[in-house]
Amino acid sequence: WPLLIINVAFLWGTSAPETVVPSSVPQPKDDFQEELVIRPLHSGDIYASFQFRTLWDTDFMRENKVSHYRLFPKSLGQVISKFSVRELHISFTQGYWRTMQWGQPFIPSPPGAELWVWFQDSVTDVDATWKELTNVLSGIFCASLNFIDSTNTVQPSASFKPLGIGNVTDHSFLRYATLPREIVCTENLTPWKKLLPCGSKAGLAVLLKSEKLFHSSFHSQAVHIRSVCQDWQCKTTSWELRQTVNSVFDLHNSGQAKREWSLFKMFSRTLTEACPLASSSKLYIDITDNPQGEQFELSPATSLLSQAVVLGDRRTFSVYDLTQETTFGSVRSLNLLIRWKSNEGEMLRPLLHAERYVAGYGLQTGEIHTLMYNNHPYRSFPVLLLDSVPWYLRLYIHTLSVTSKGKDNKPSYIHYEPSKDRVKPHLLEMLIQLPPNSVTEVTVQFERALLKWTEYPPDPNHGFYVGSSVISSLVPSTVAMDTNSTRERPLFSSFFPCKEESSYFVRIYTEPLLVNLPTPDFSMPYNVICLTCTVVAVGYGSLYNLLTRSFQIEEPNPGLAKRIANVIRKMRGVPPL
Repeated sequence: WPLLIINVAFLWGTSAPETVVPSSVPQPKDDFQEELVIRPLHSGDIYASFQFRTLWDTDFMRENKVSHYRLFPKSLGQVISKFSVRELHISFTQGYWRTMQWGQPFIPSPPGAELWVWFQDSVTDVDATWKELTNVLSGIFCASLNFIDSTNTVQPSASFKPLGIGNVTDHSFLRYATLPREIVCTENLTPWKKLLPCGSKAGLAVLLKSEKLFHSSFHSQAVHIRSVCQDWQCKTTSWELRQTVNSVFDLHNSGQAKREWSLFKMFSRTLTEACPLASSSKLYIDITDNPQGEQFELSPATSLLSQAVVLGDRRTFSVYDLTQETTFGSVRSLNLLIRWKSNEGEMLRPLLHAERYVAGYGLQTGEIHTLMYNNHPYRSFPVLLLDSVPWYLRLYIHTLSVTSKGKDNKPSYIHYEPSKDRVKPHLLEMLIQLPPNSVTEVTVQFERALLKWTEYPPDPNHGFYVGSSVISSLVPSTVAMDTNSTRERPLFSSFFPCKEESSYFVRIYTEPLLVNLPTPDFSMPYNVICLTCTVVAVGYGSLYNLLTRSFQIEEPNPGLAKRIANVIRKMRGVPPL
């Protein structure tokens, strides 16, 4: 039954549909909203989350292809139509999210690149469509997604349910892949910003300066495409494109001597206007831990407040509406300032977090340890663990063990697909019940394979990356989830659906692993080539000269007096000596 609860919670159709527009008032077929959420962290850092949502009431799957695009990017619309995409989720992340220091992010993502796609039932060859789709997305986002192939692609059976409308049970139309070594840089951010209706010319996107964004401790950019309900009865649906950027700015790396932040210090820009095409443009400041202003001070202040249930906790936000002229004041510029007053206060520990590491010695065998922490004092809850391990780490599945509080914890559901050398990776999914206030450890031993010399990267001694583990769960909540999803609800609180009022859905990622494999001495071929060339040059060259050279007796050169005499005799017409 725990697996059934998690699976049902993942289905958007079973939760309260998201109300986009009132059904009685005619509205345009497309809509664009933008938001920026700033959360001051207890460590003195700043968490900034951008969300841009584009809604379009259209059907990409109809026979007459859509040709007119206004707010929705045409490149992504053509991808949905050509490859029959039901849902698409892609993220590019640099850095690792530190859950114990920063809490839970609004939308999680693993280090590197992550891509998972649900295809329509009409797709006949999913693998070929998946391969072509990754090549197209690689060109759109200027990334290395073309390196996604069968060796790093898996087909989860329970972990990634559709987040949009649709009760899909056939997982043969789902593909999931990660590239943990992918590096995120400006060439990935530029095409991402071009997908926005206003680009980076107006609205909140003007703050996305690469020189500041990539100097942060953590930054992640993502694109999520799904279908959502257009009204509360879900009689009509719309396509939703949600673009997100999450970043954590470090107090010490920024070179600031005091705990003081502003929009200009973080982004080297201030806000002057909203995107003219946006129906809503708002800036949220999380003041939940600062109800009376004891922790920090906001300048300029605002009287507009909003409450939302985010990740099982009721949060309070100060709201700045950028569509109102009074927000910018007389100088037509908004430079929000956060000045700390006190260092007191502690962050509540997340109820669920995890970590992973490799144990063992030598280059033959090893052991993968995954630790999952349940910090709830009295409630247990199930978690769904997904592990995708490359084929060159040959798992000994009979050594798999799950322990909690020193006792065996038998999983209630296990799905394992063995790897095939140079064809596909291992896939391991388990449903595990975490006891309250406990640490659950999952261990499995593996053997390192010996690769062909052409399969090593240019820097083989750096190691090989193993993607993050994915942990999905319904975590107990102290606040009942608000099932009344209205348009006034902030975007960052409504991404993941939730079924139970006493729980909320959360997905976390562990660290990627860096594993060393048996590596040959690649300097030896160079030494062999040099030695061989020397032997050939000295041995064969000398023998060849002896066999082909002709010897002739050369008369000694005459002396100087004889040469002068011969010149005189020649002038006189006498034969030389």
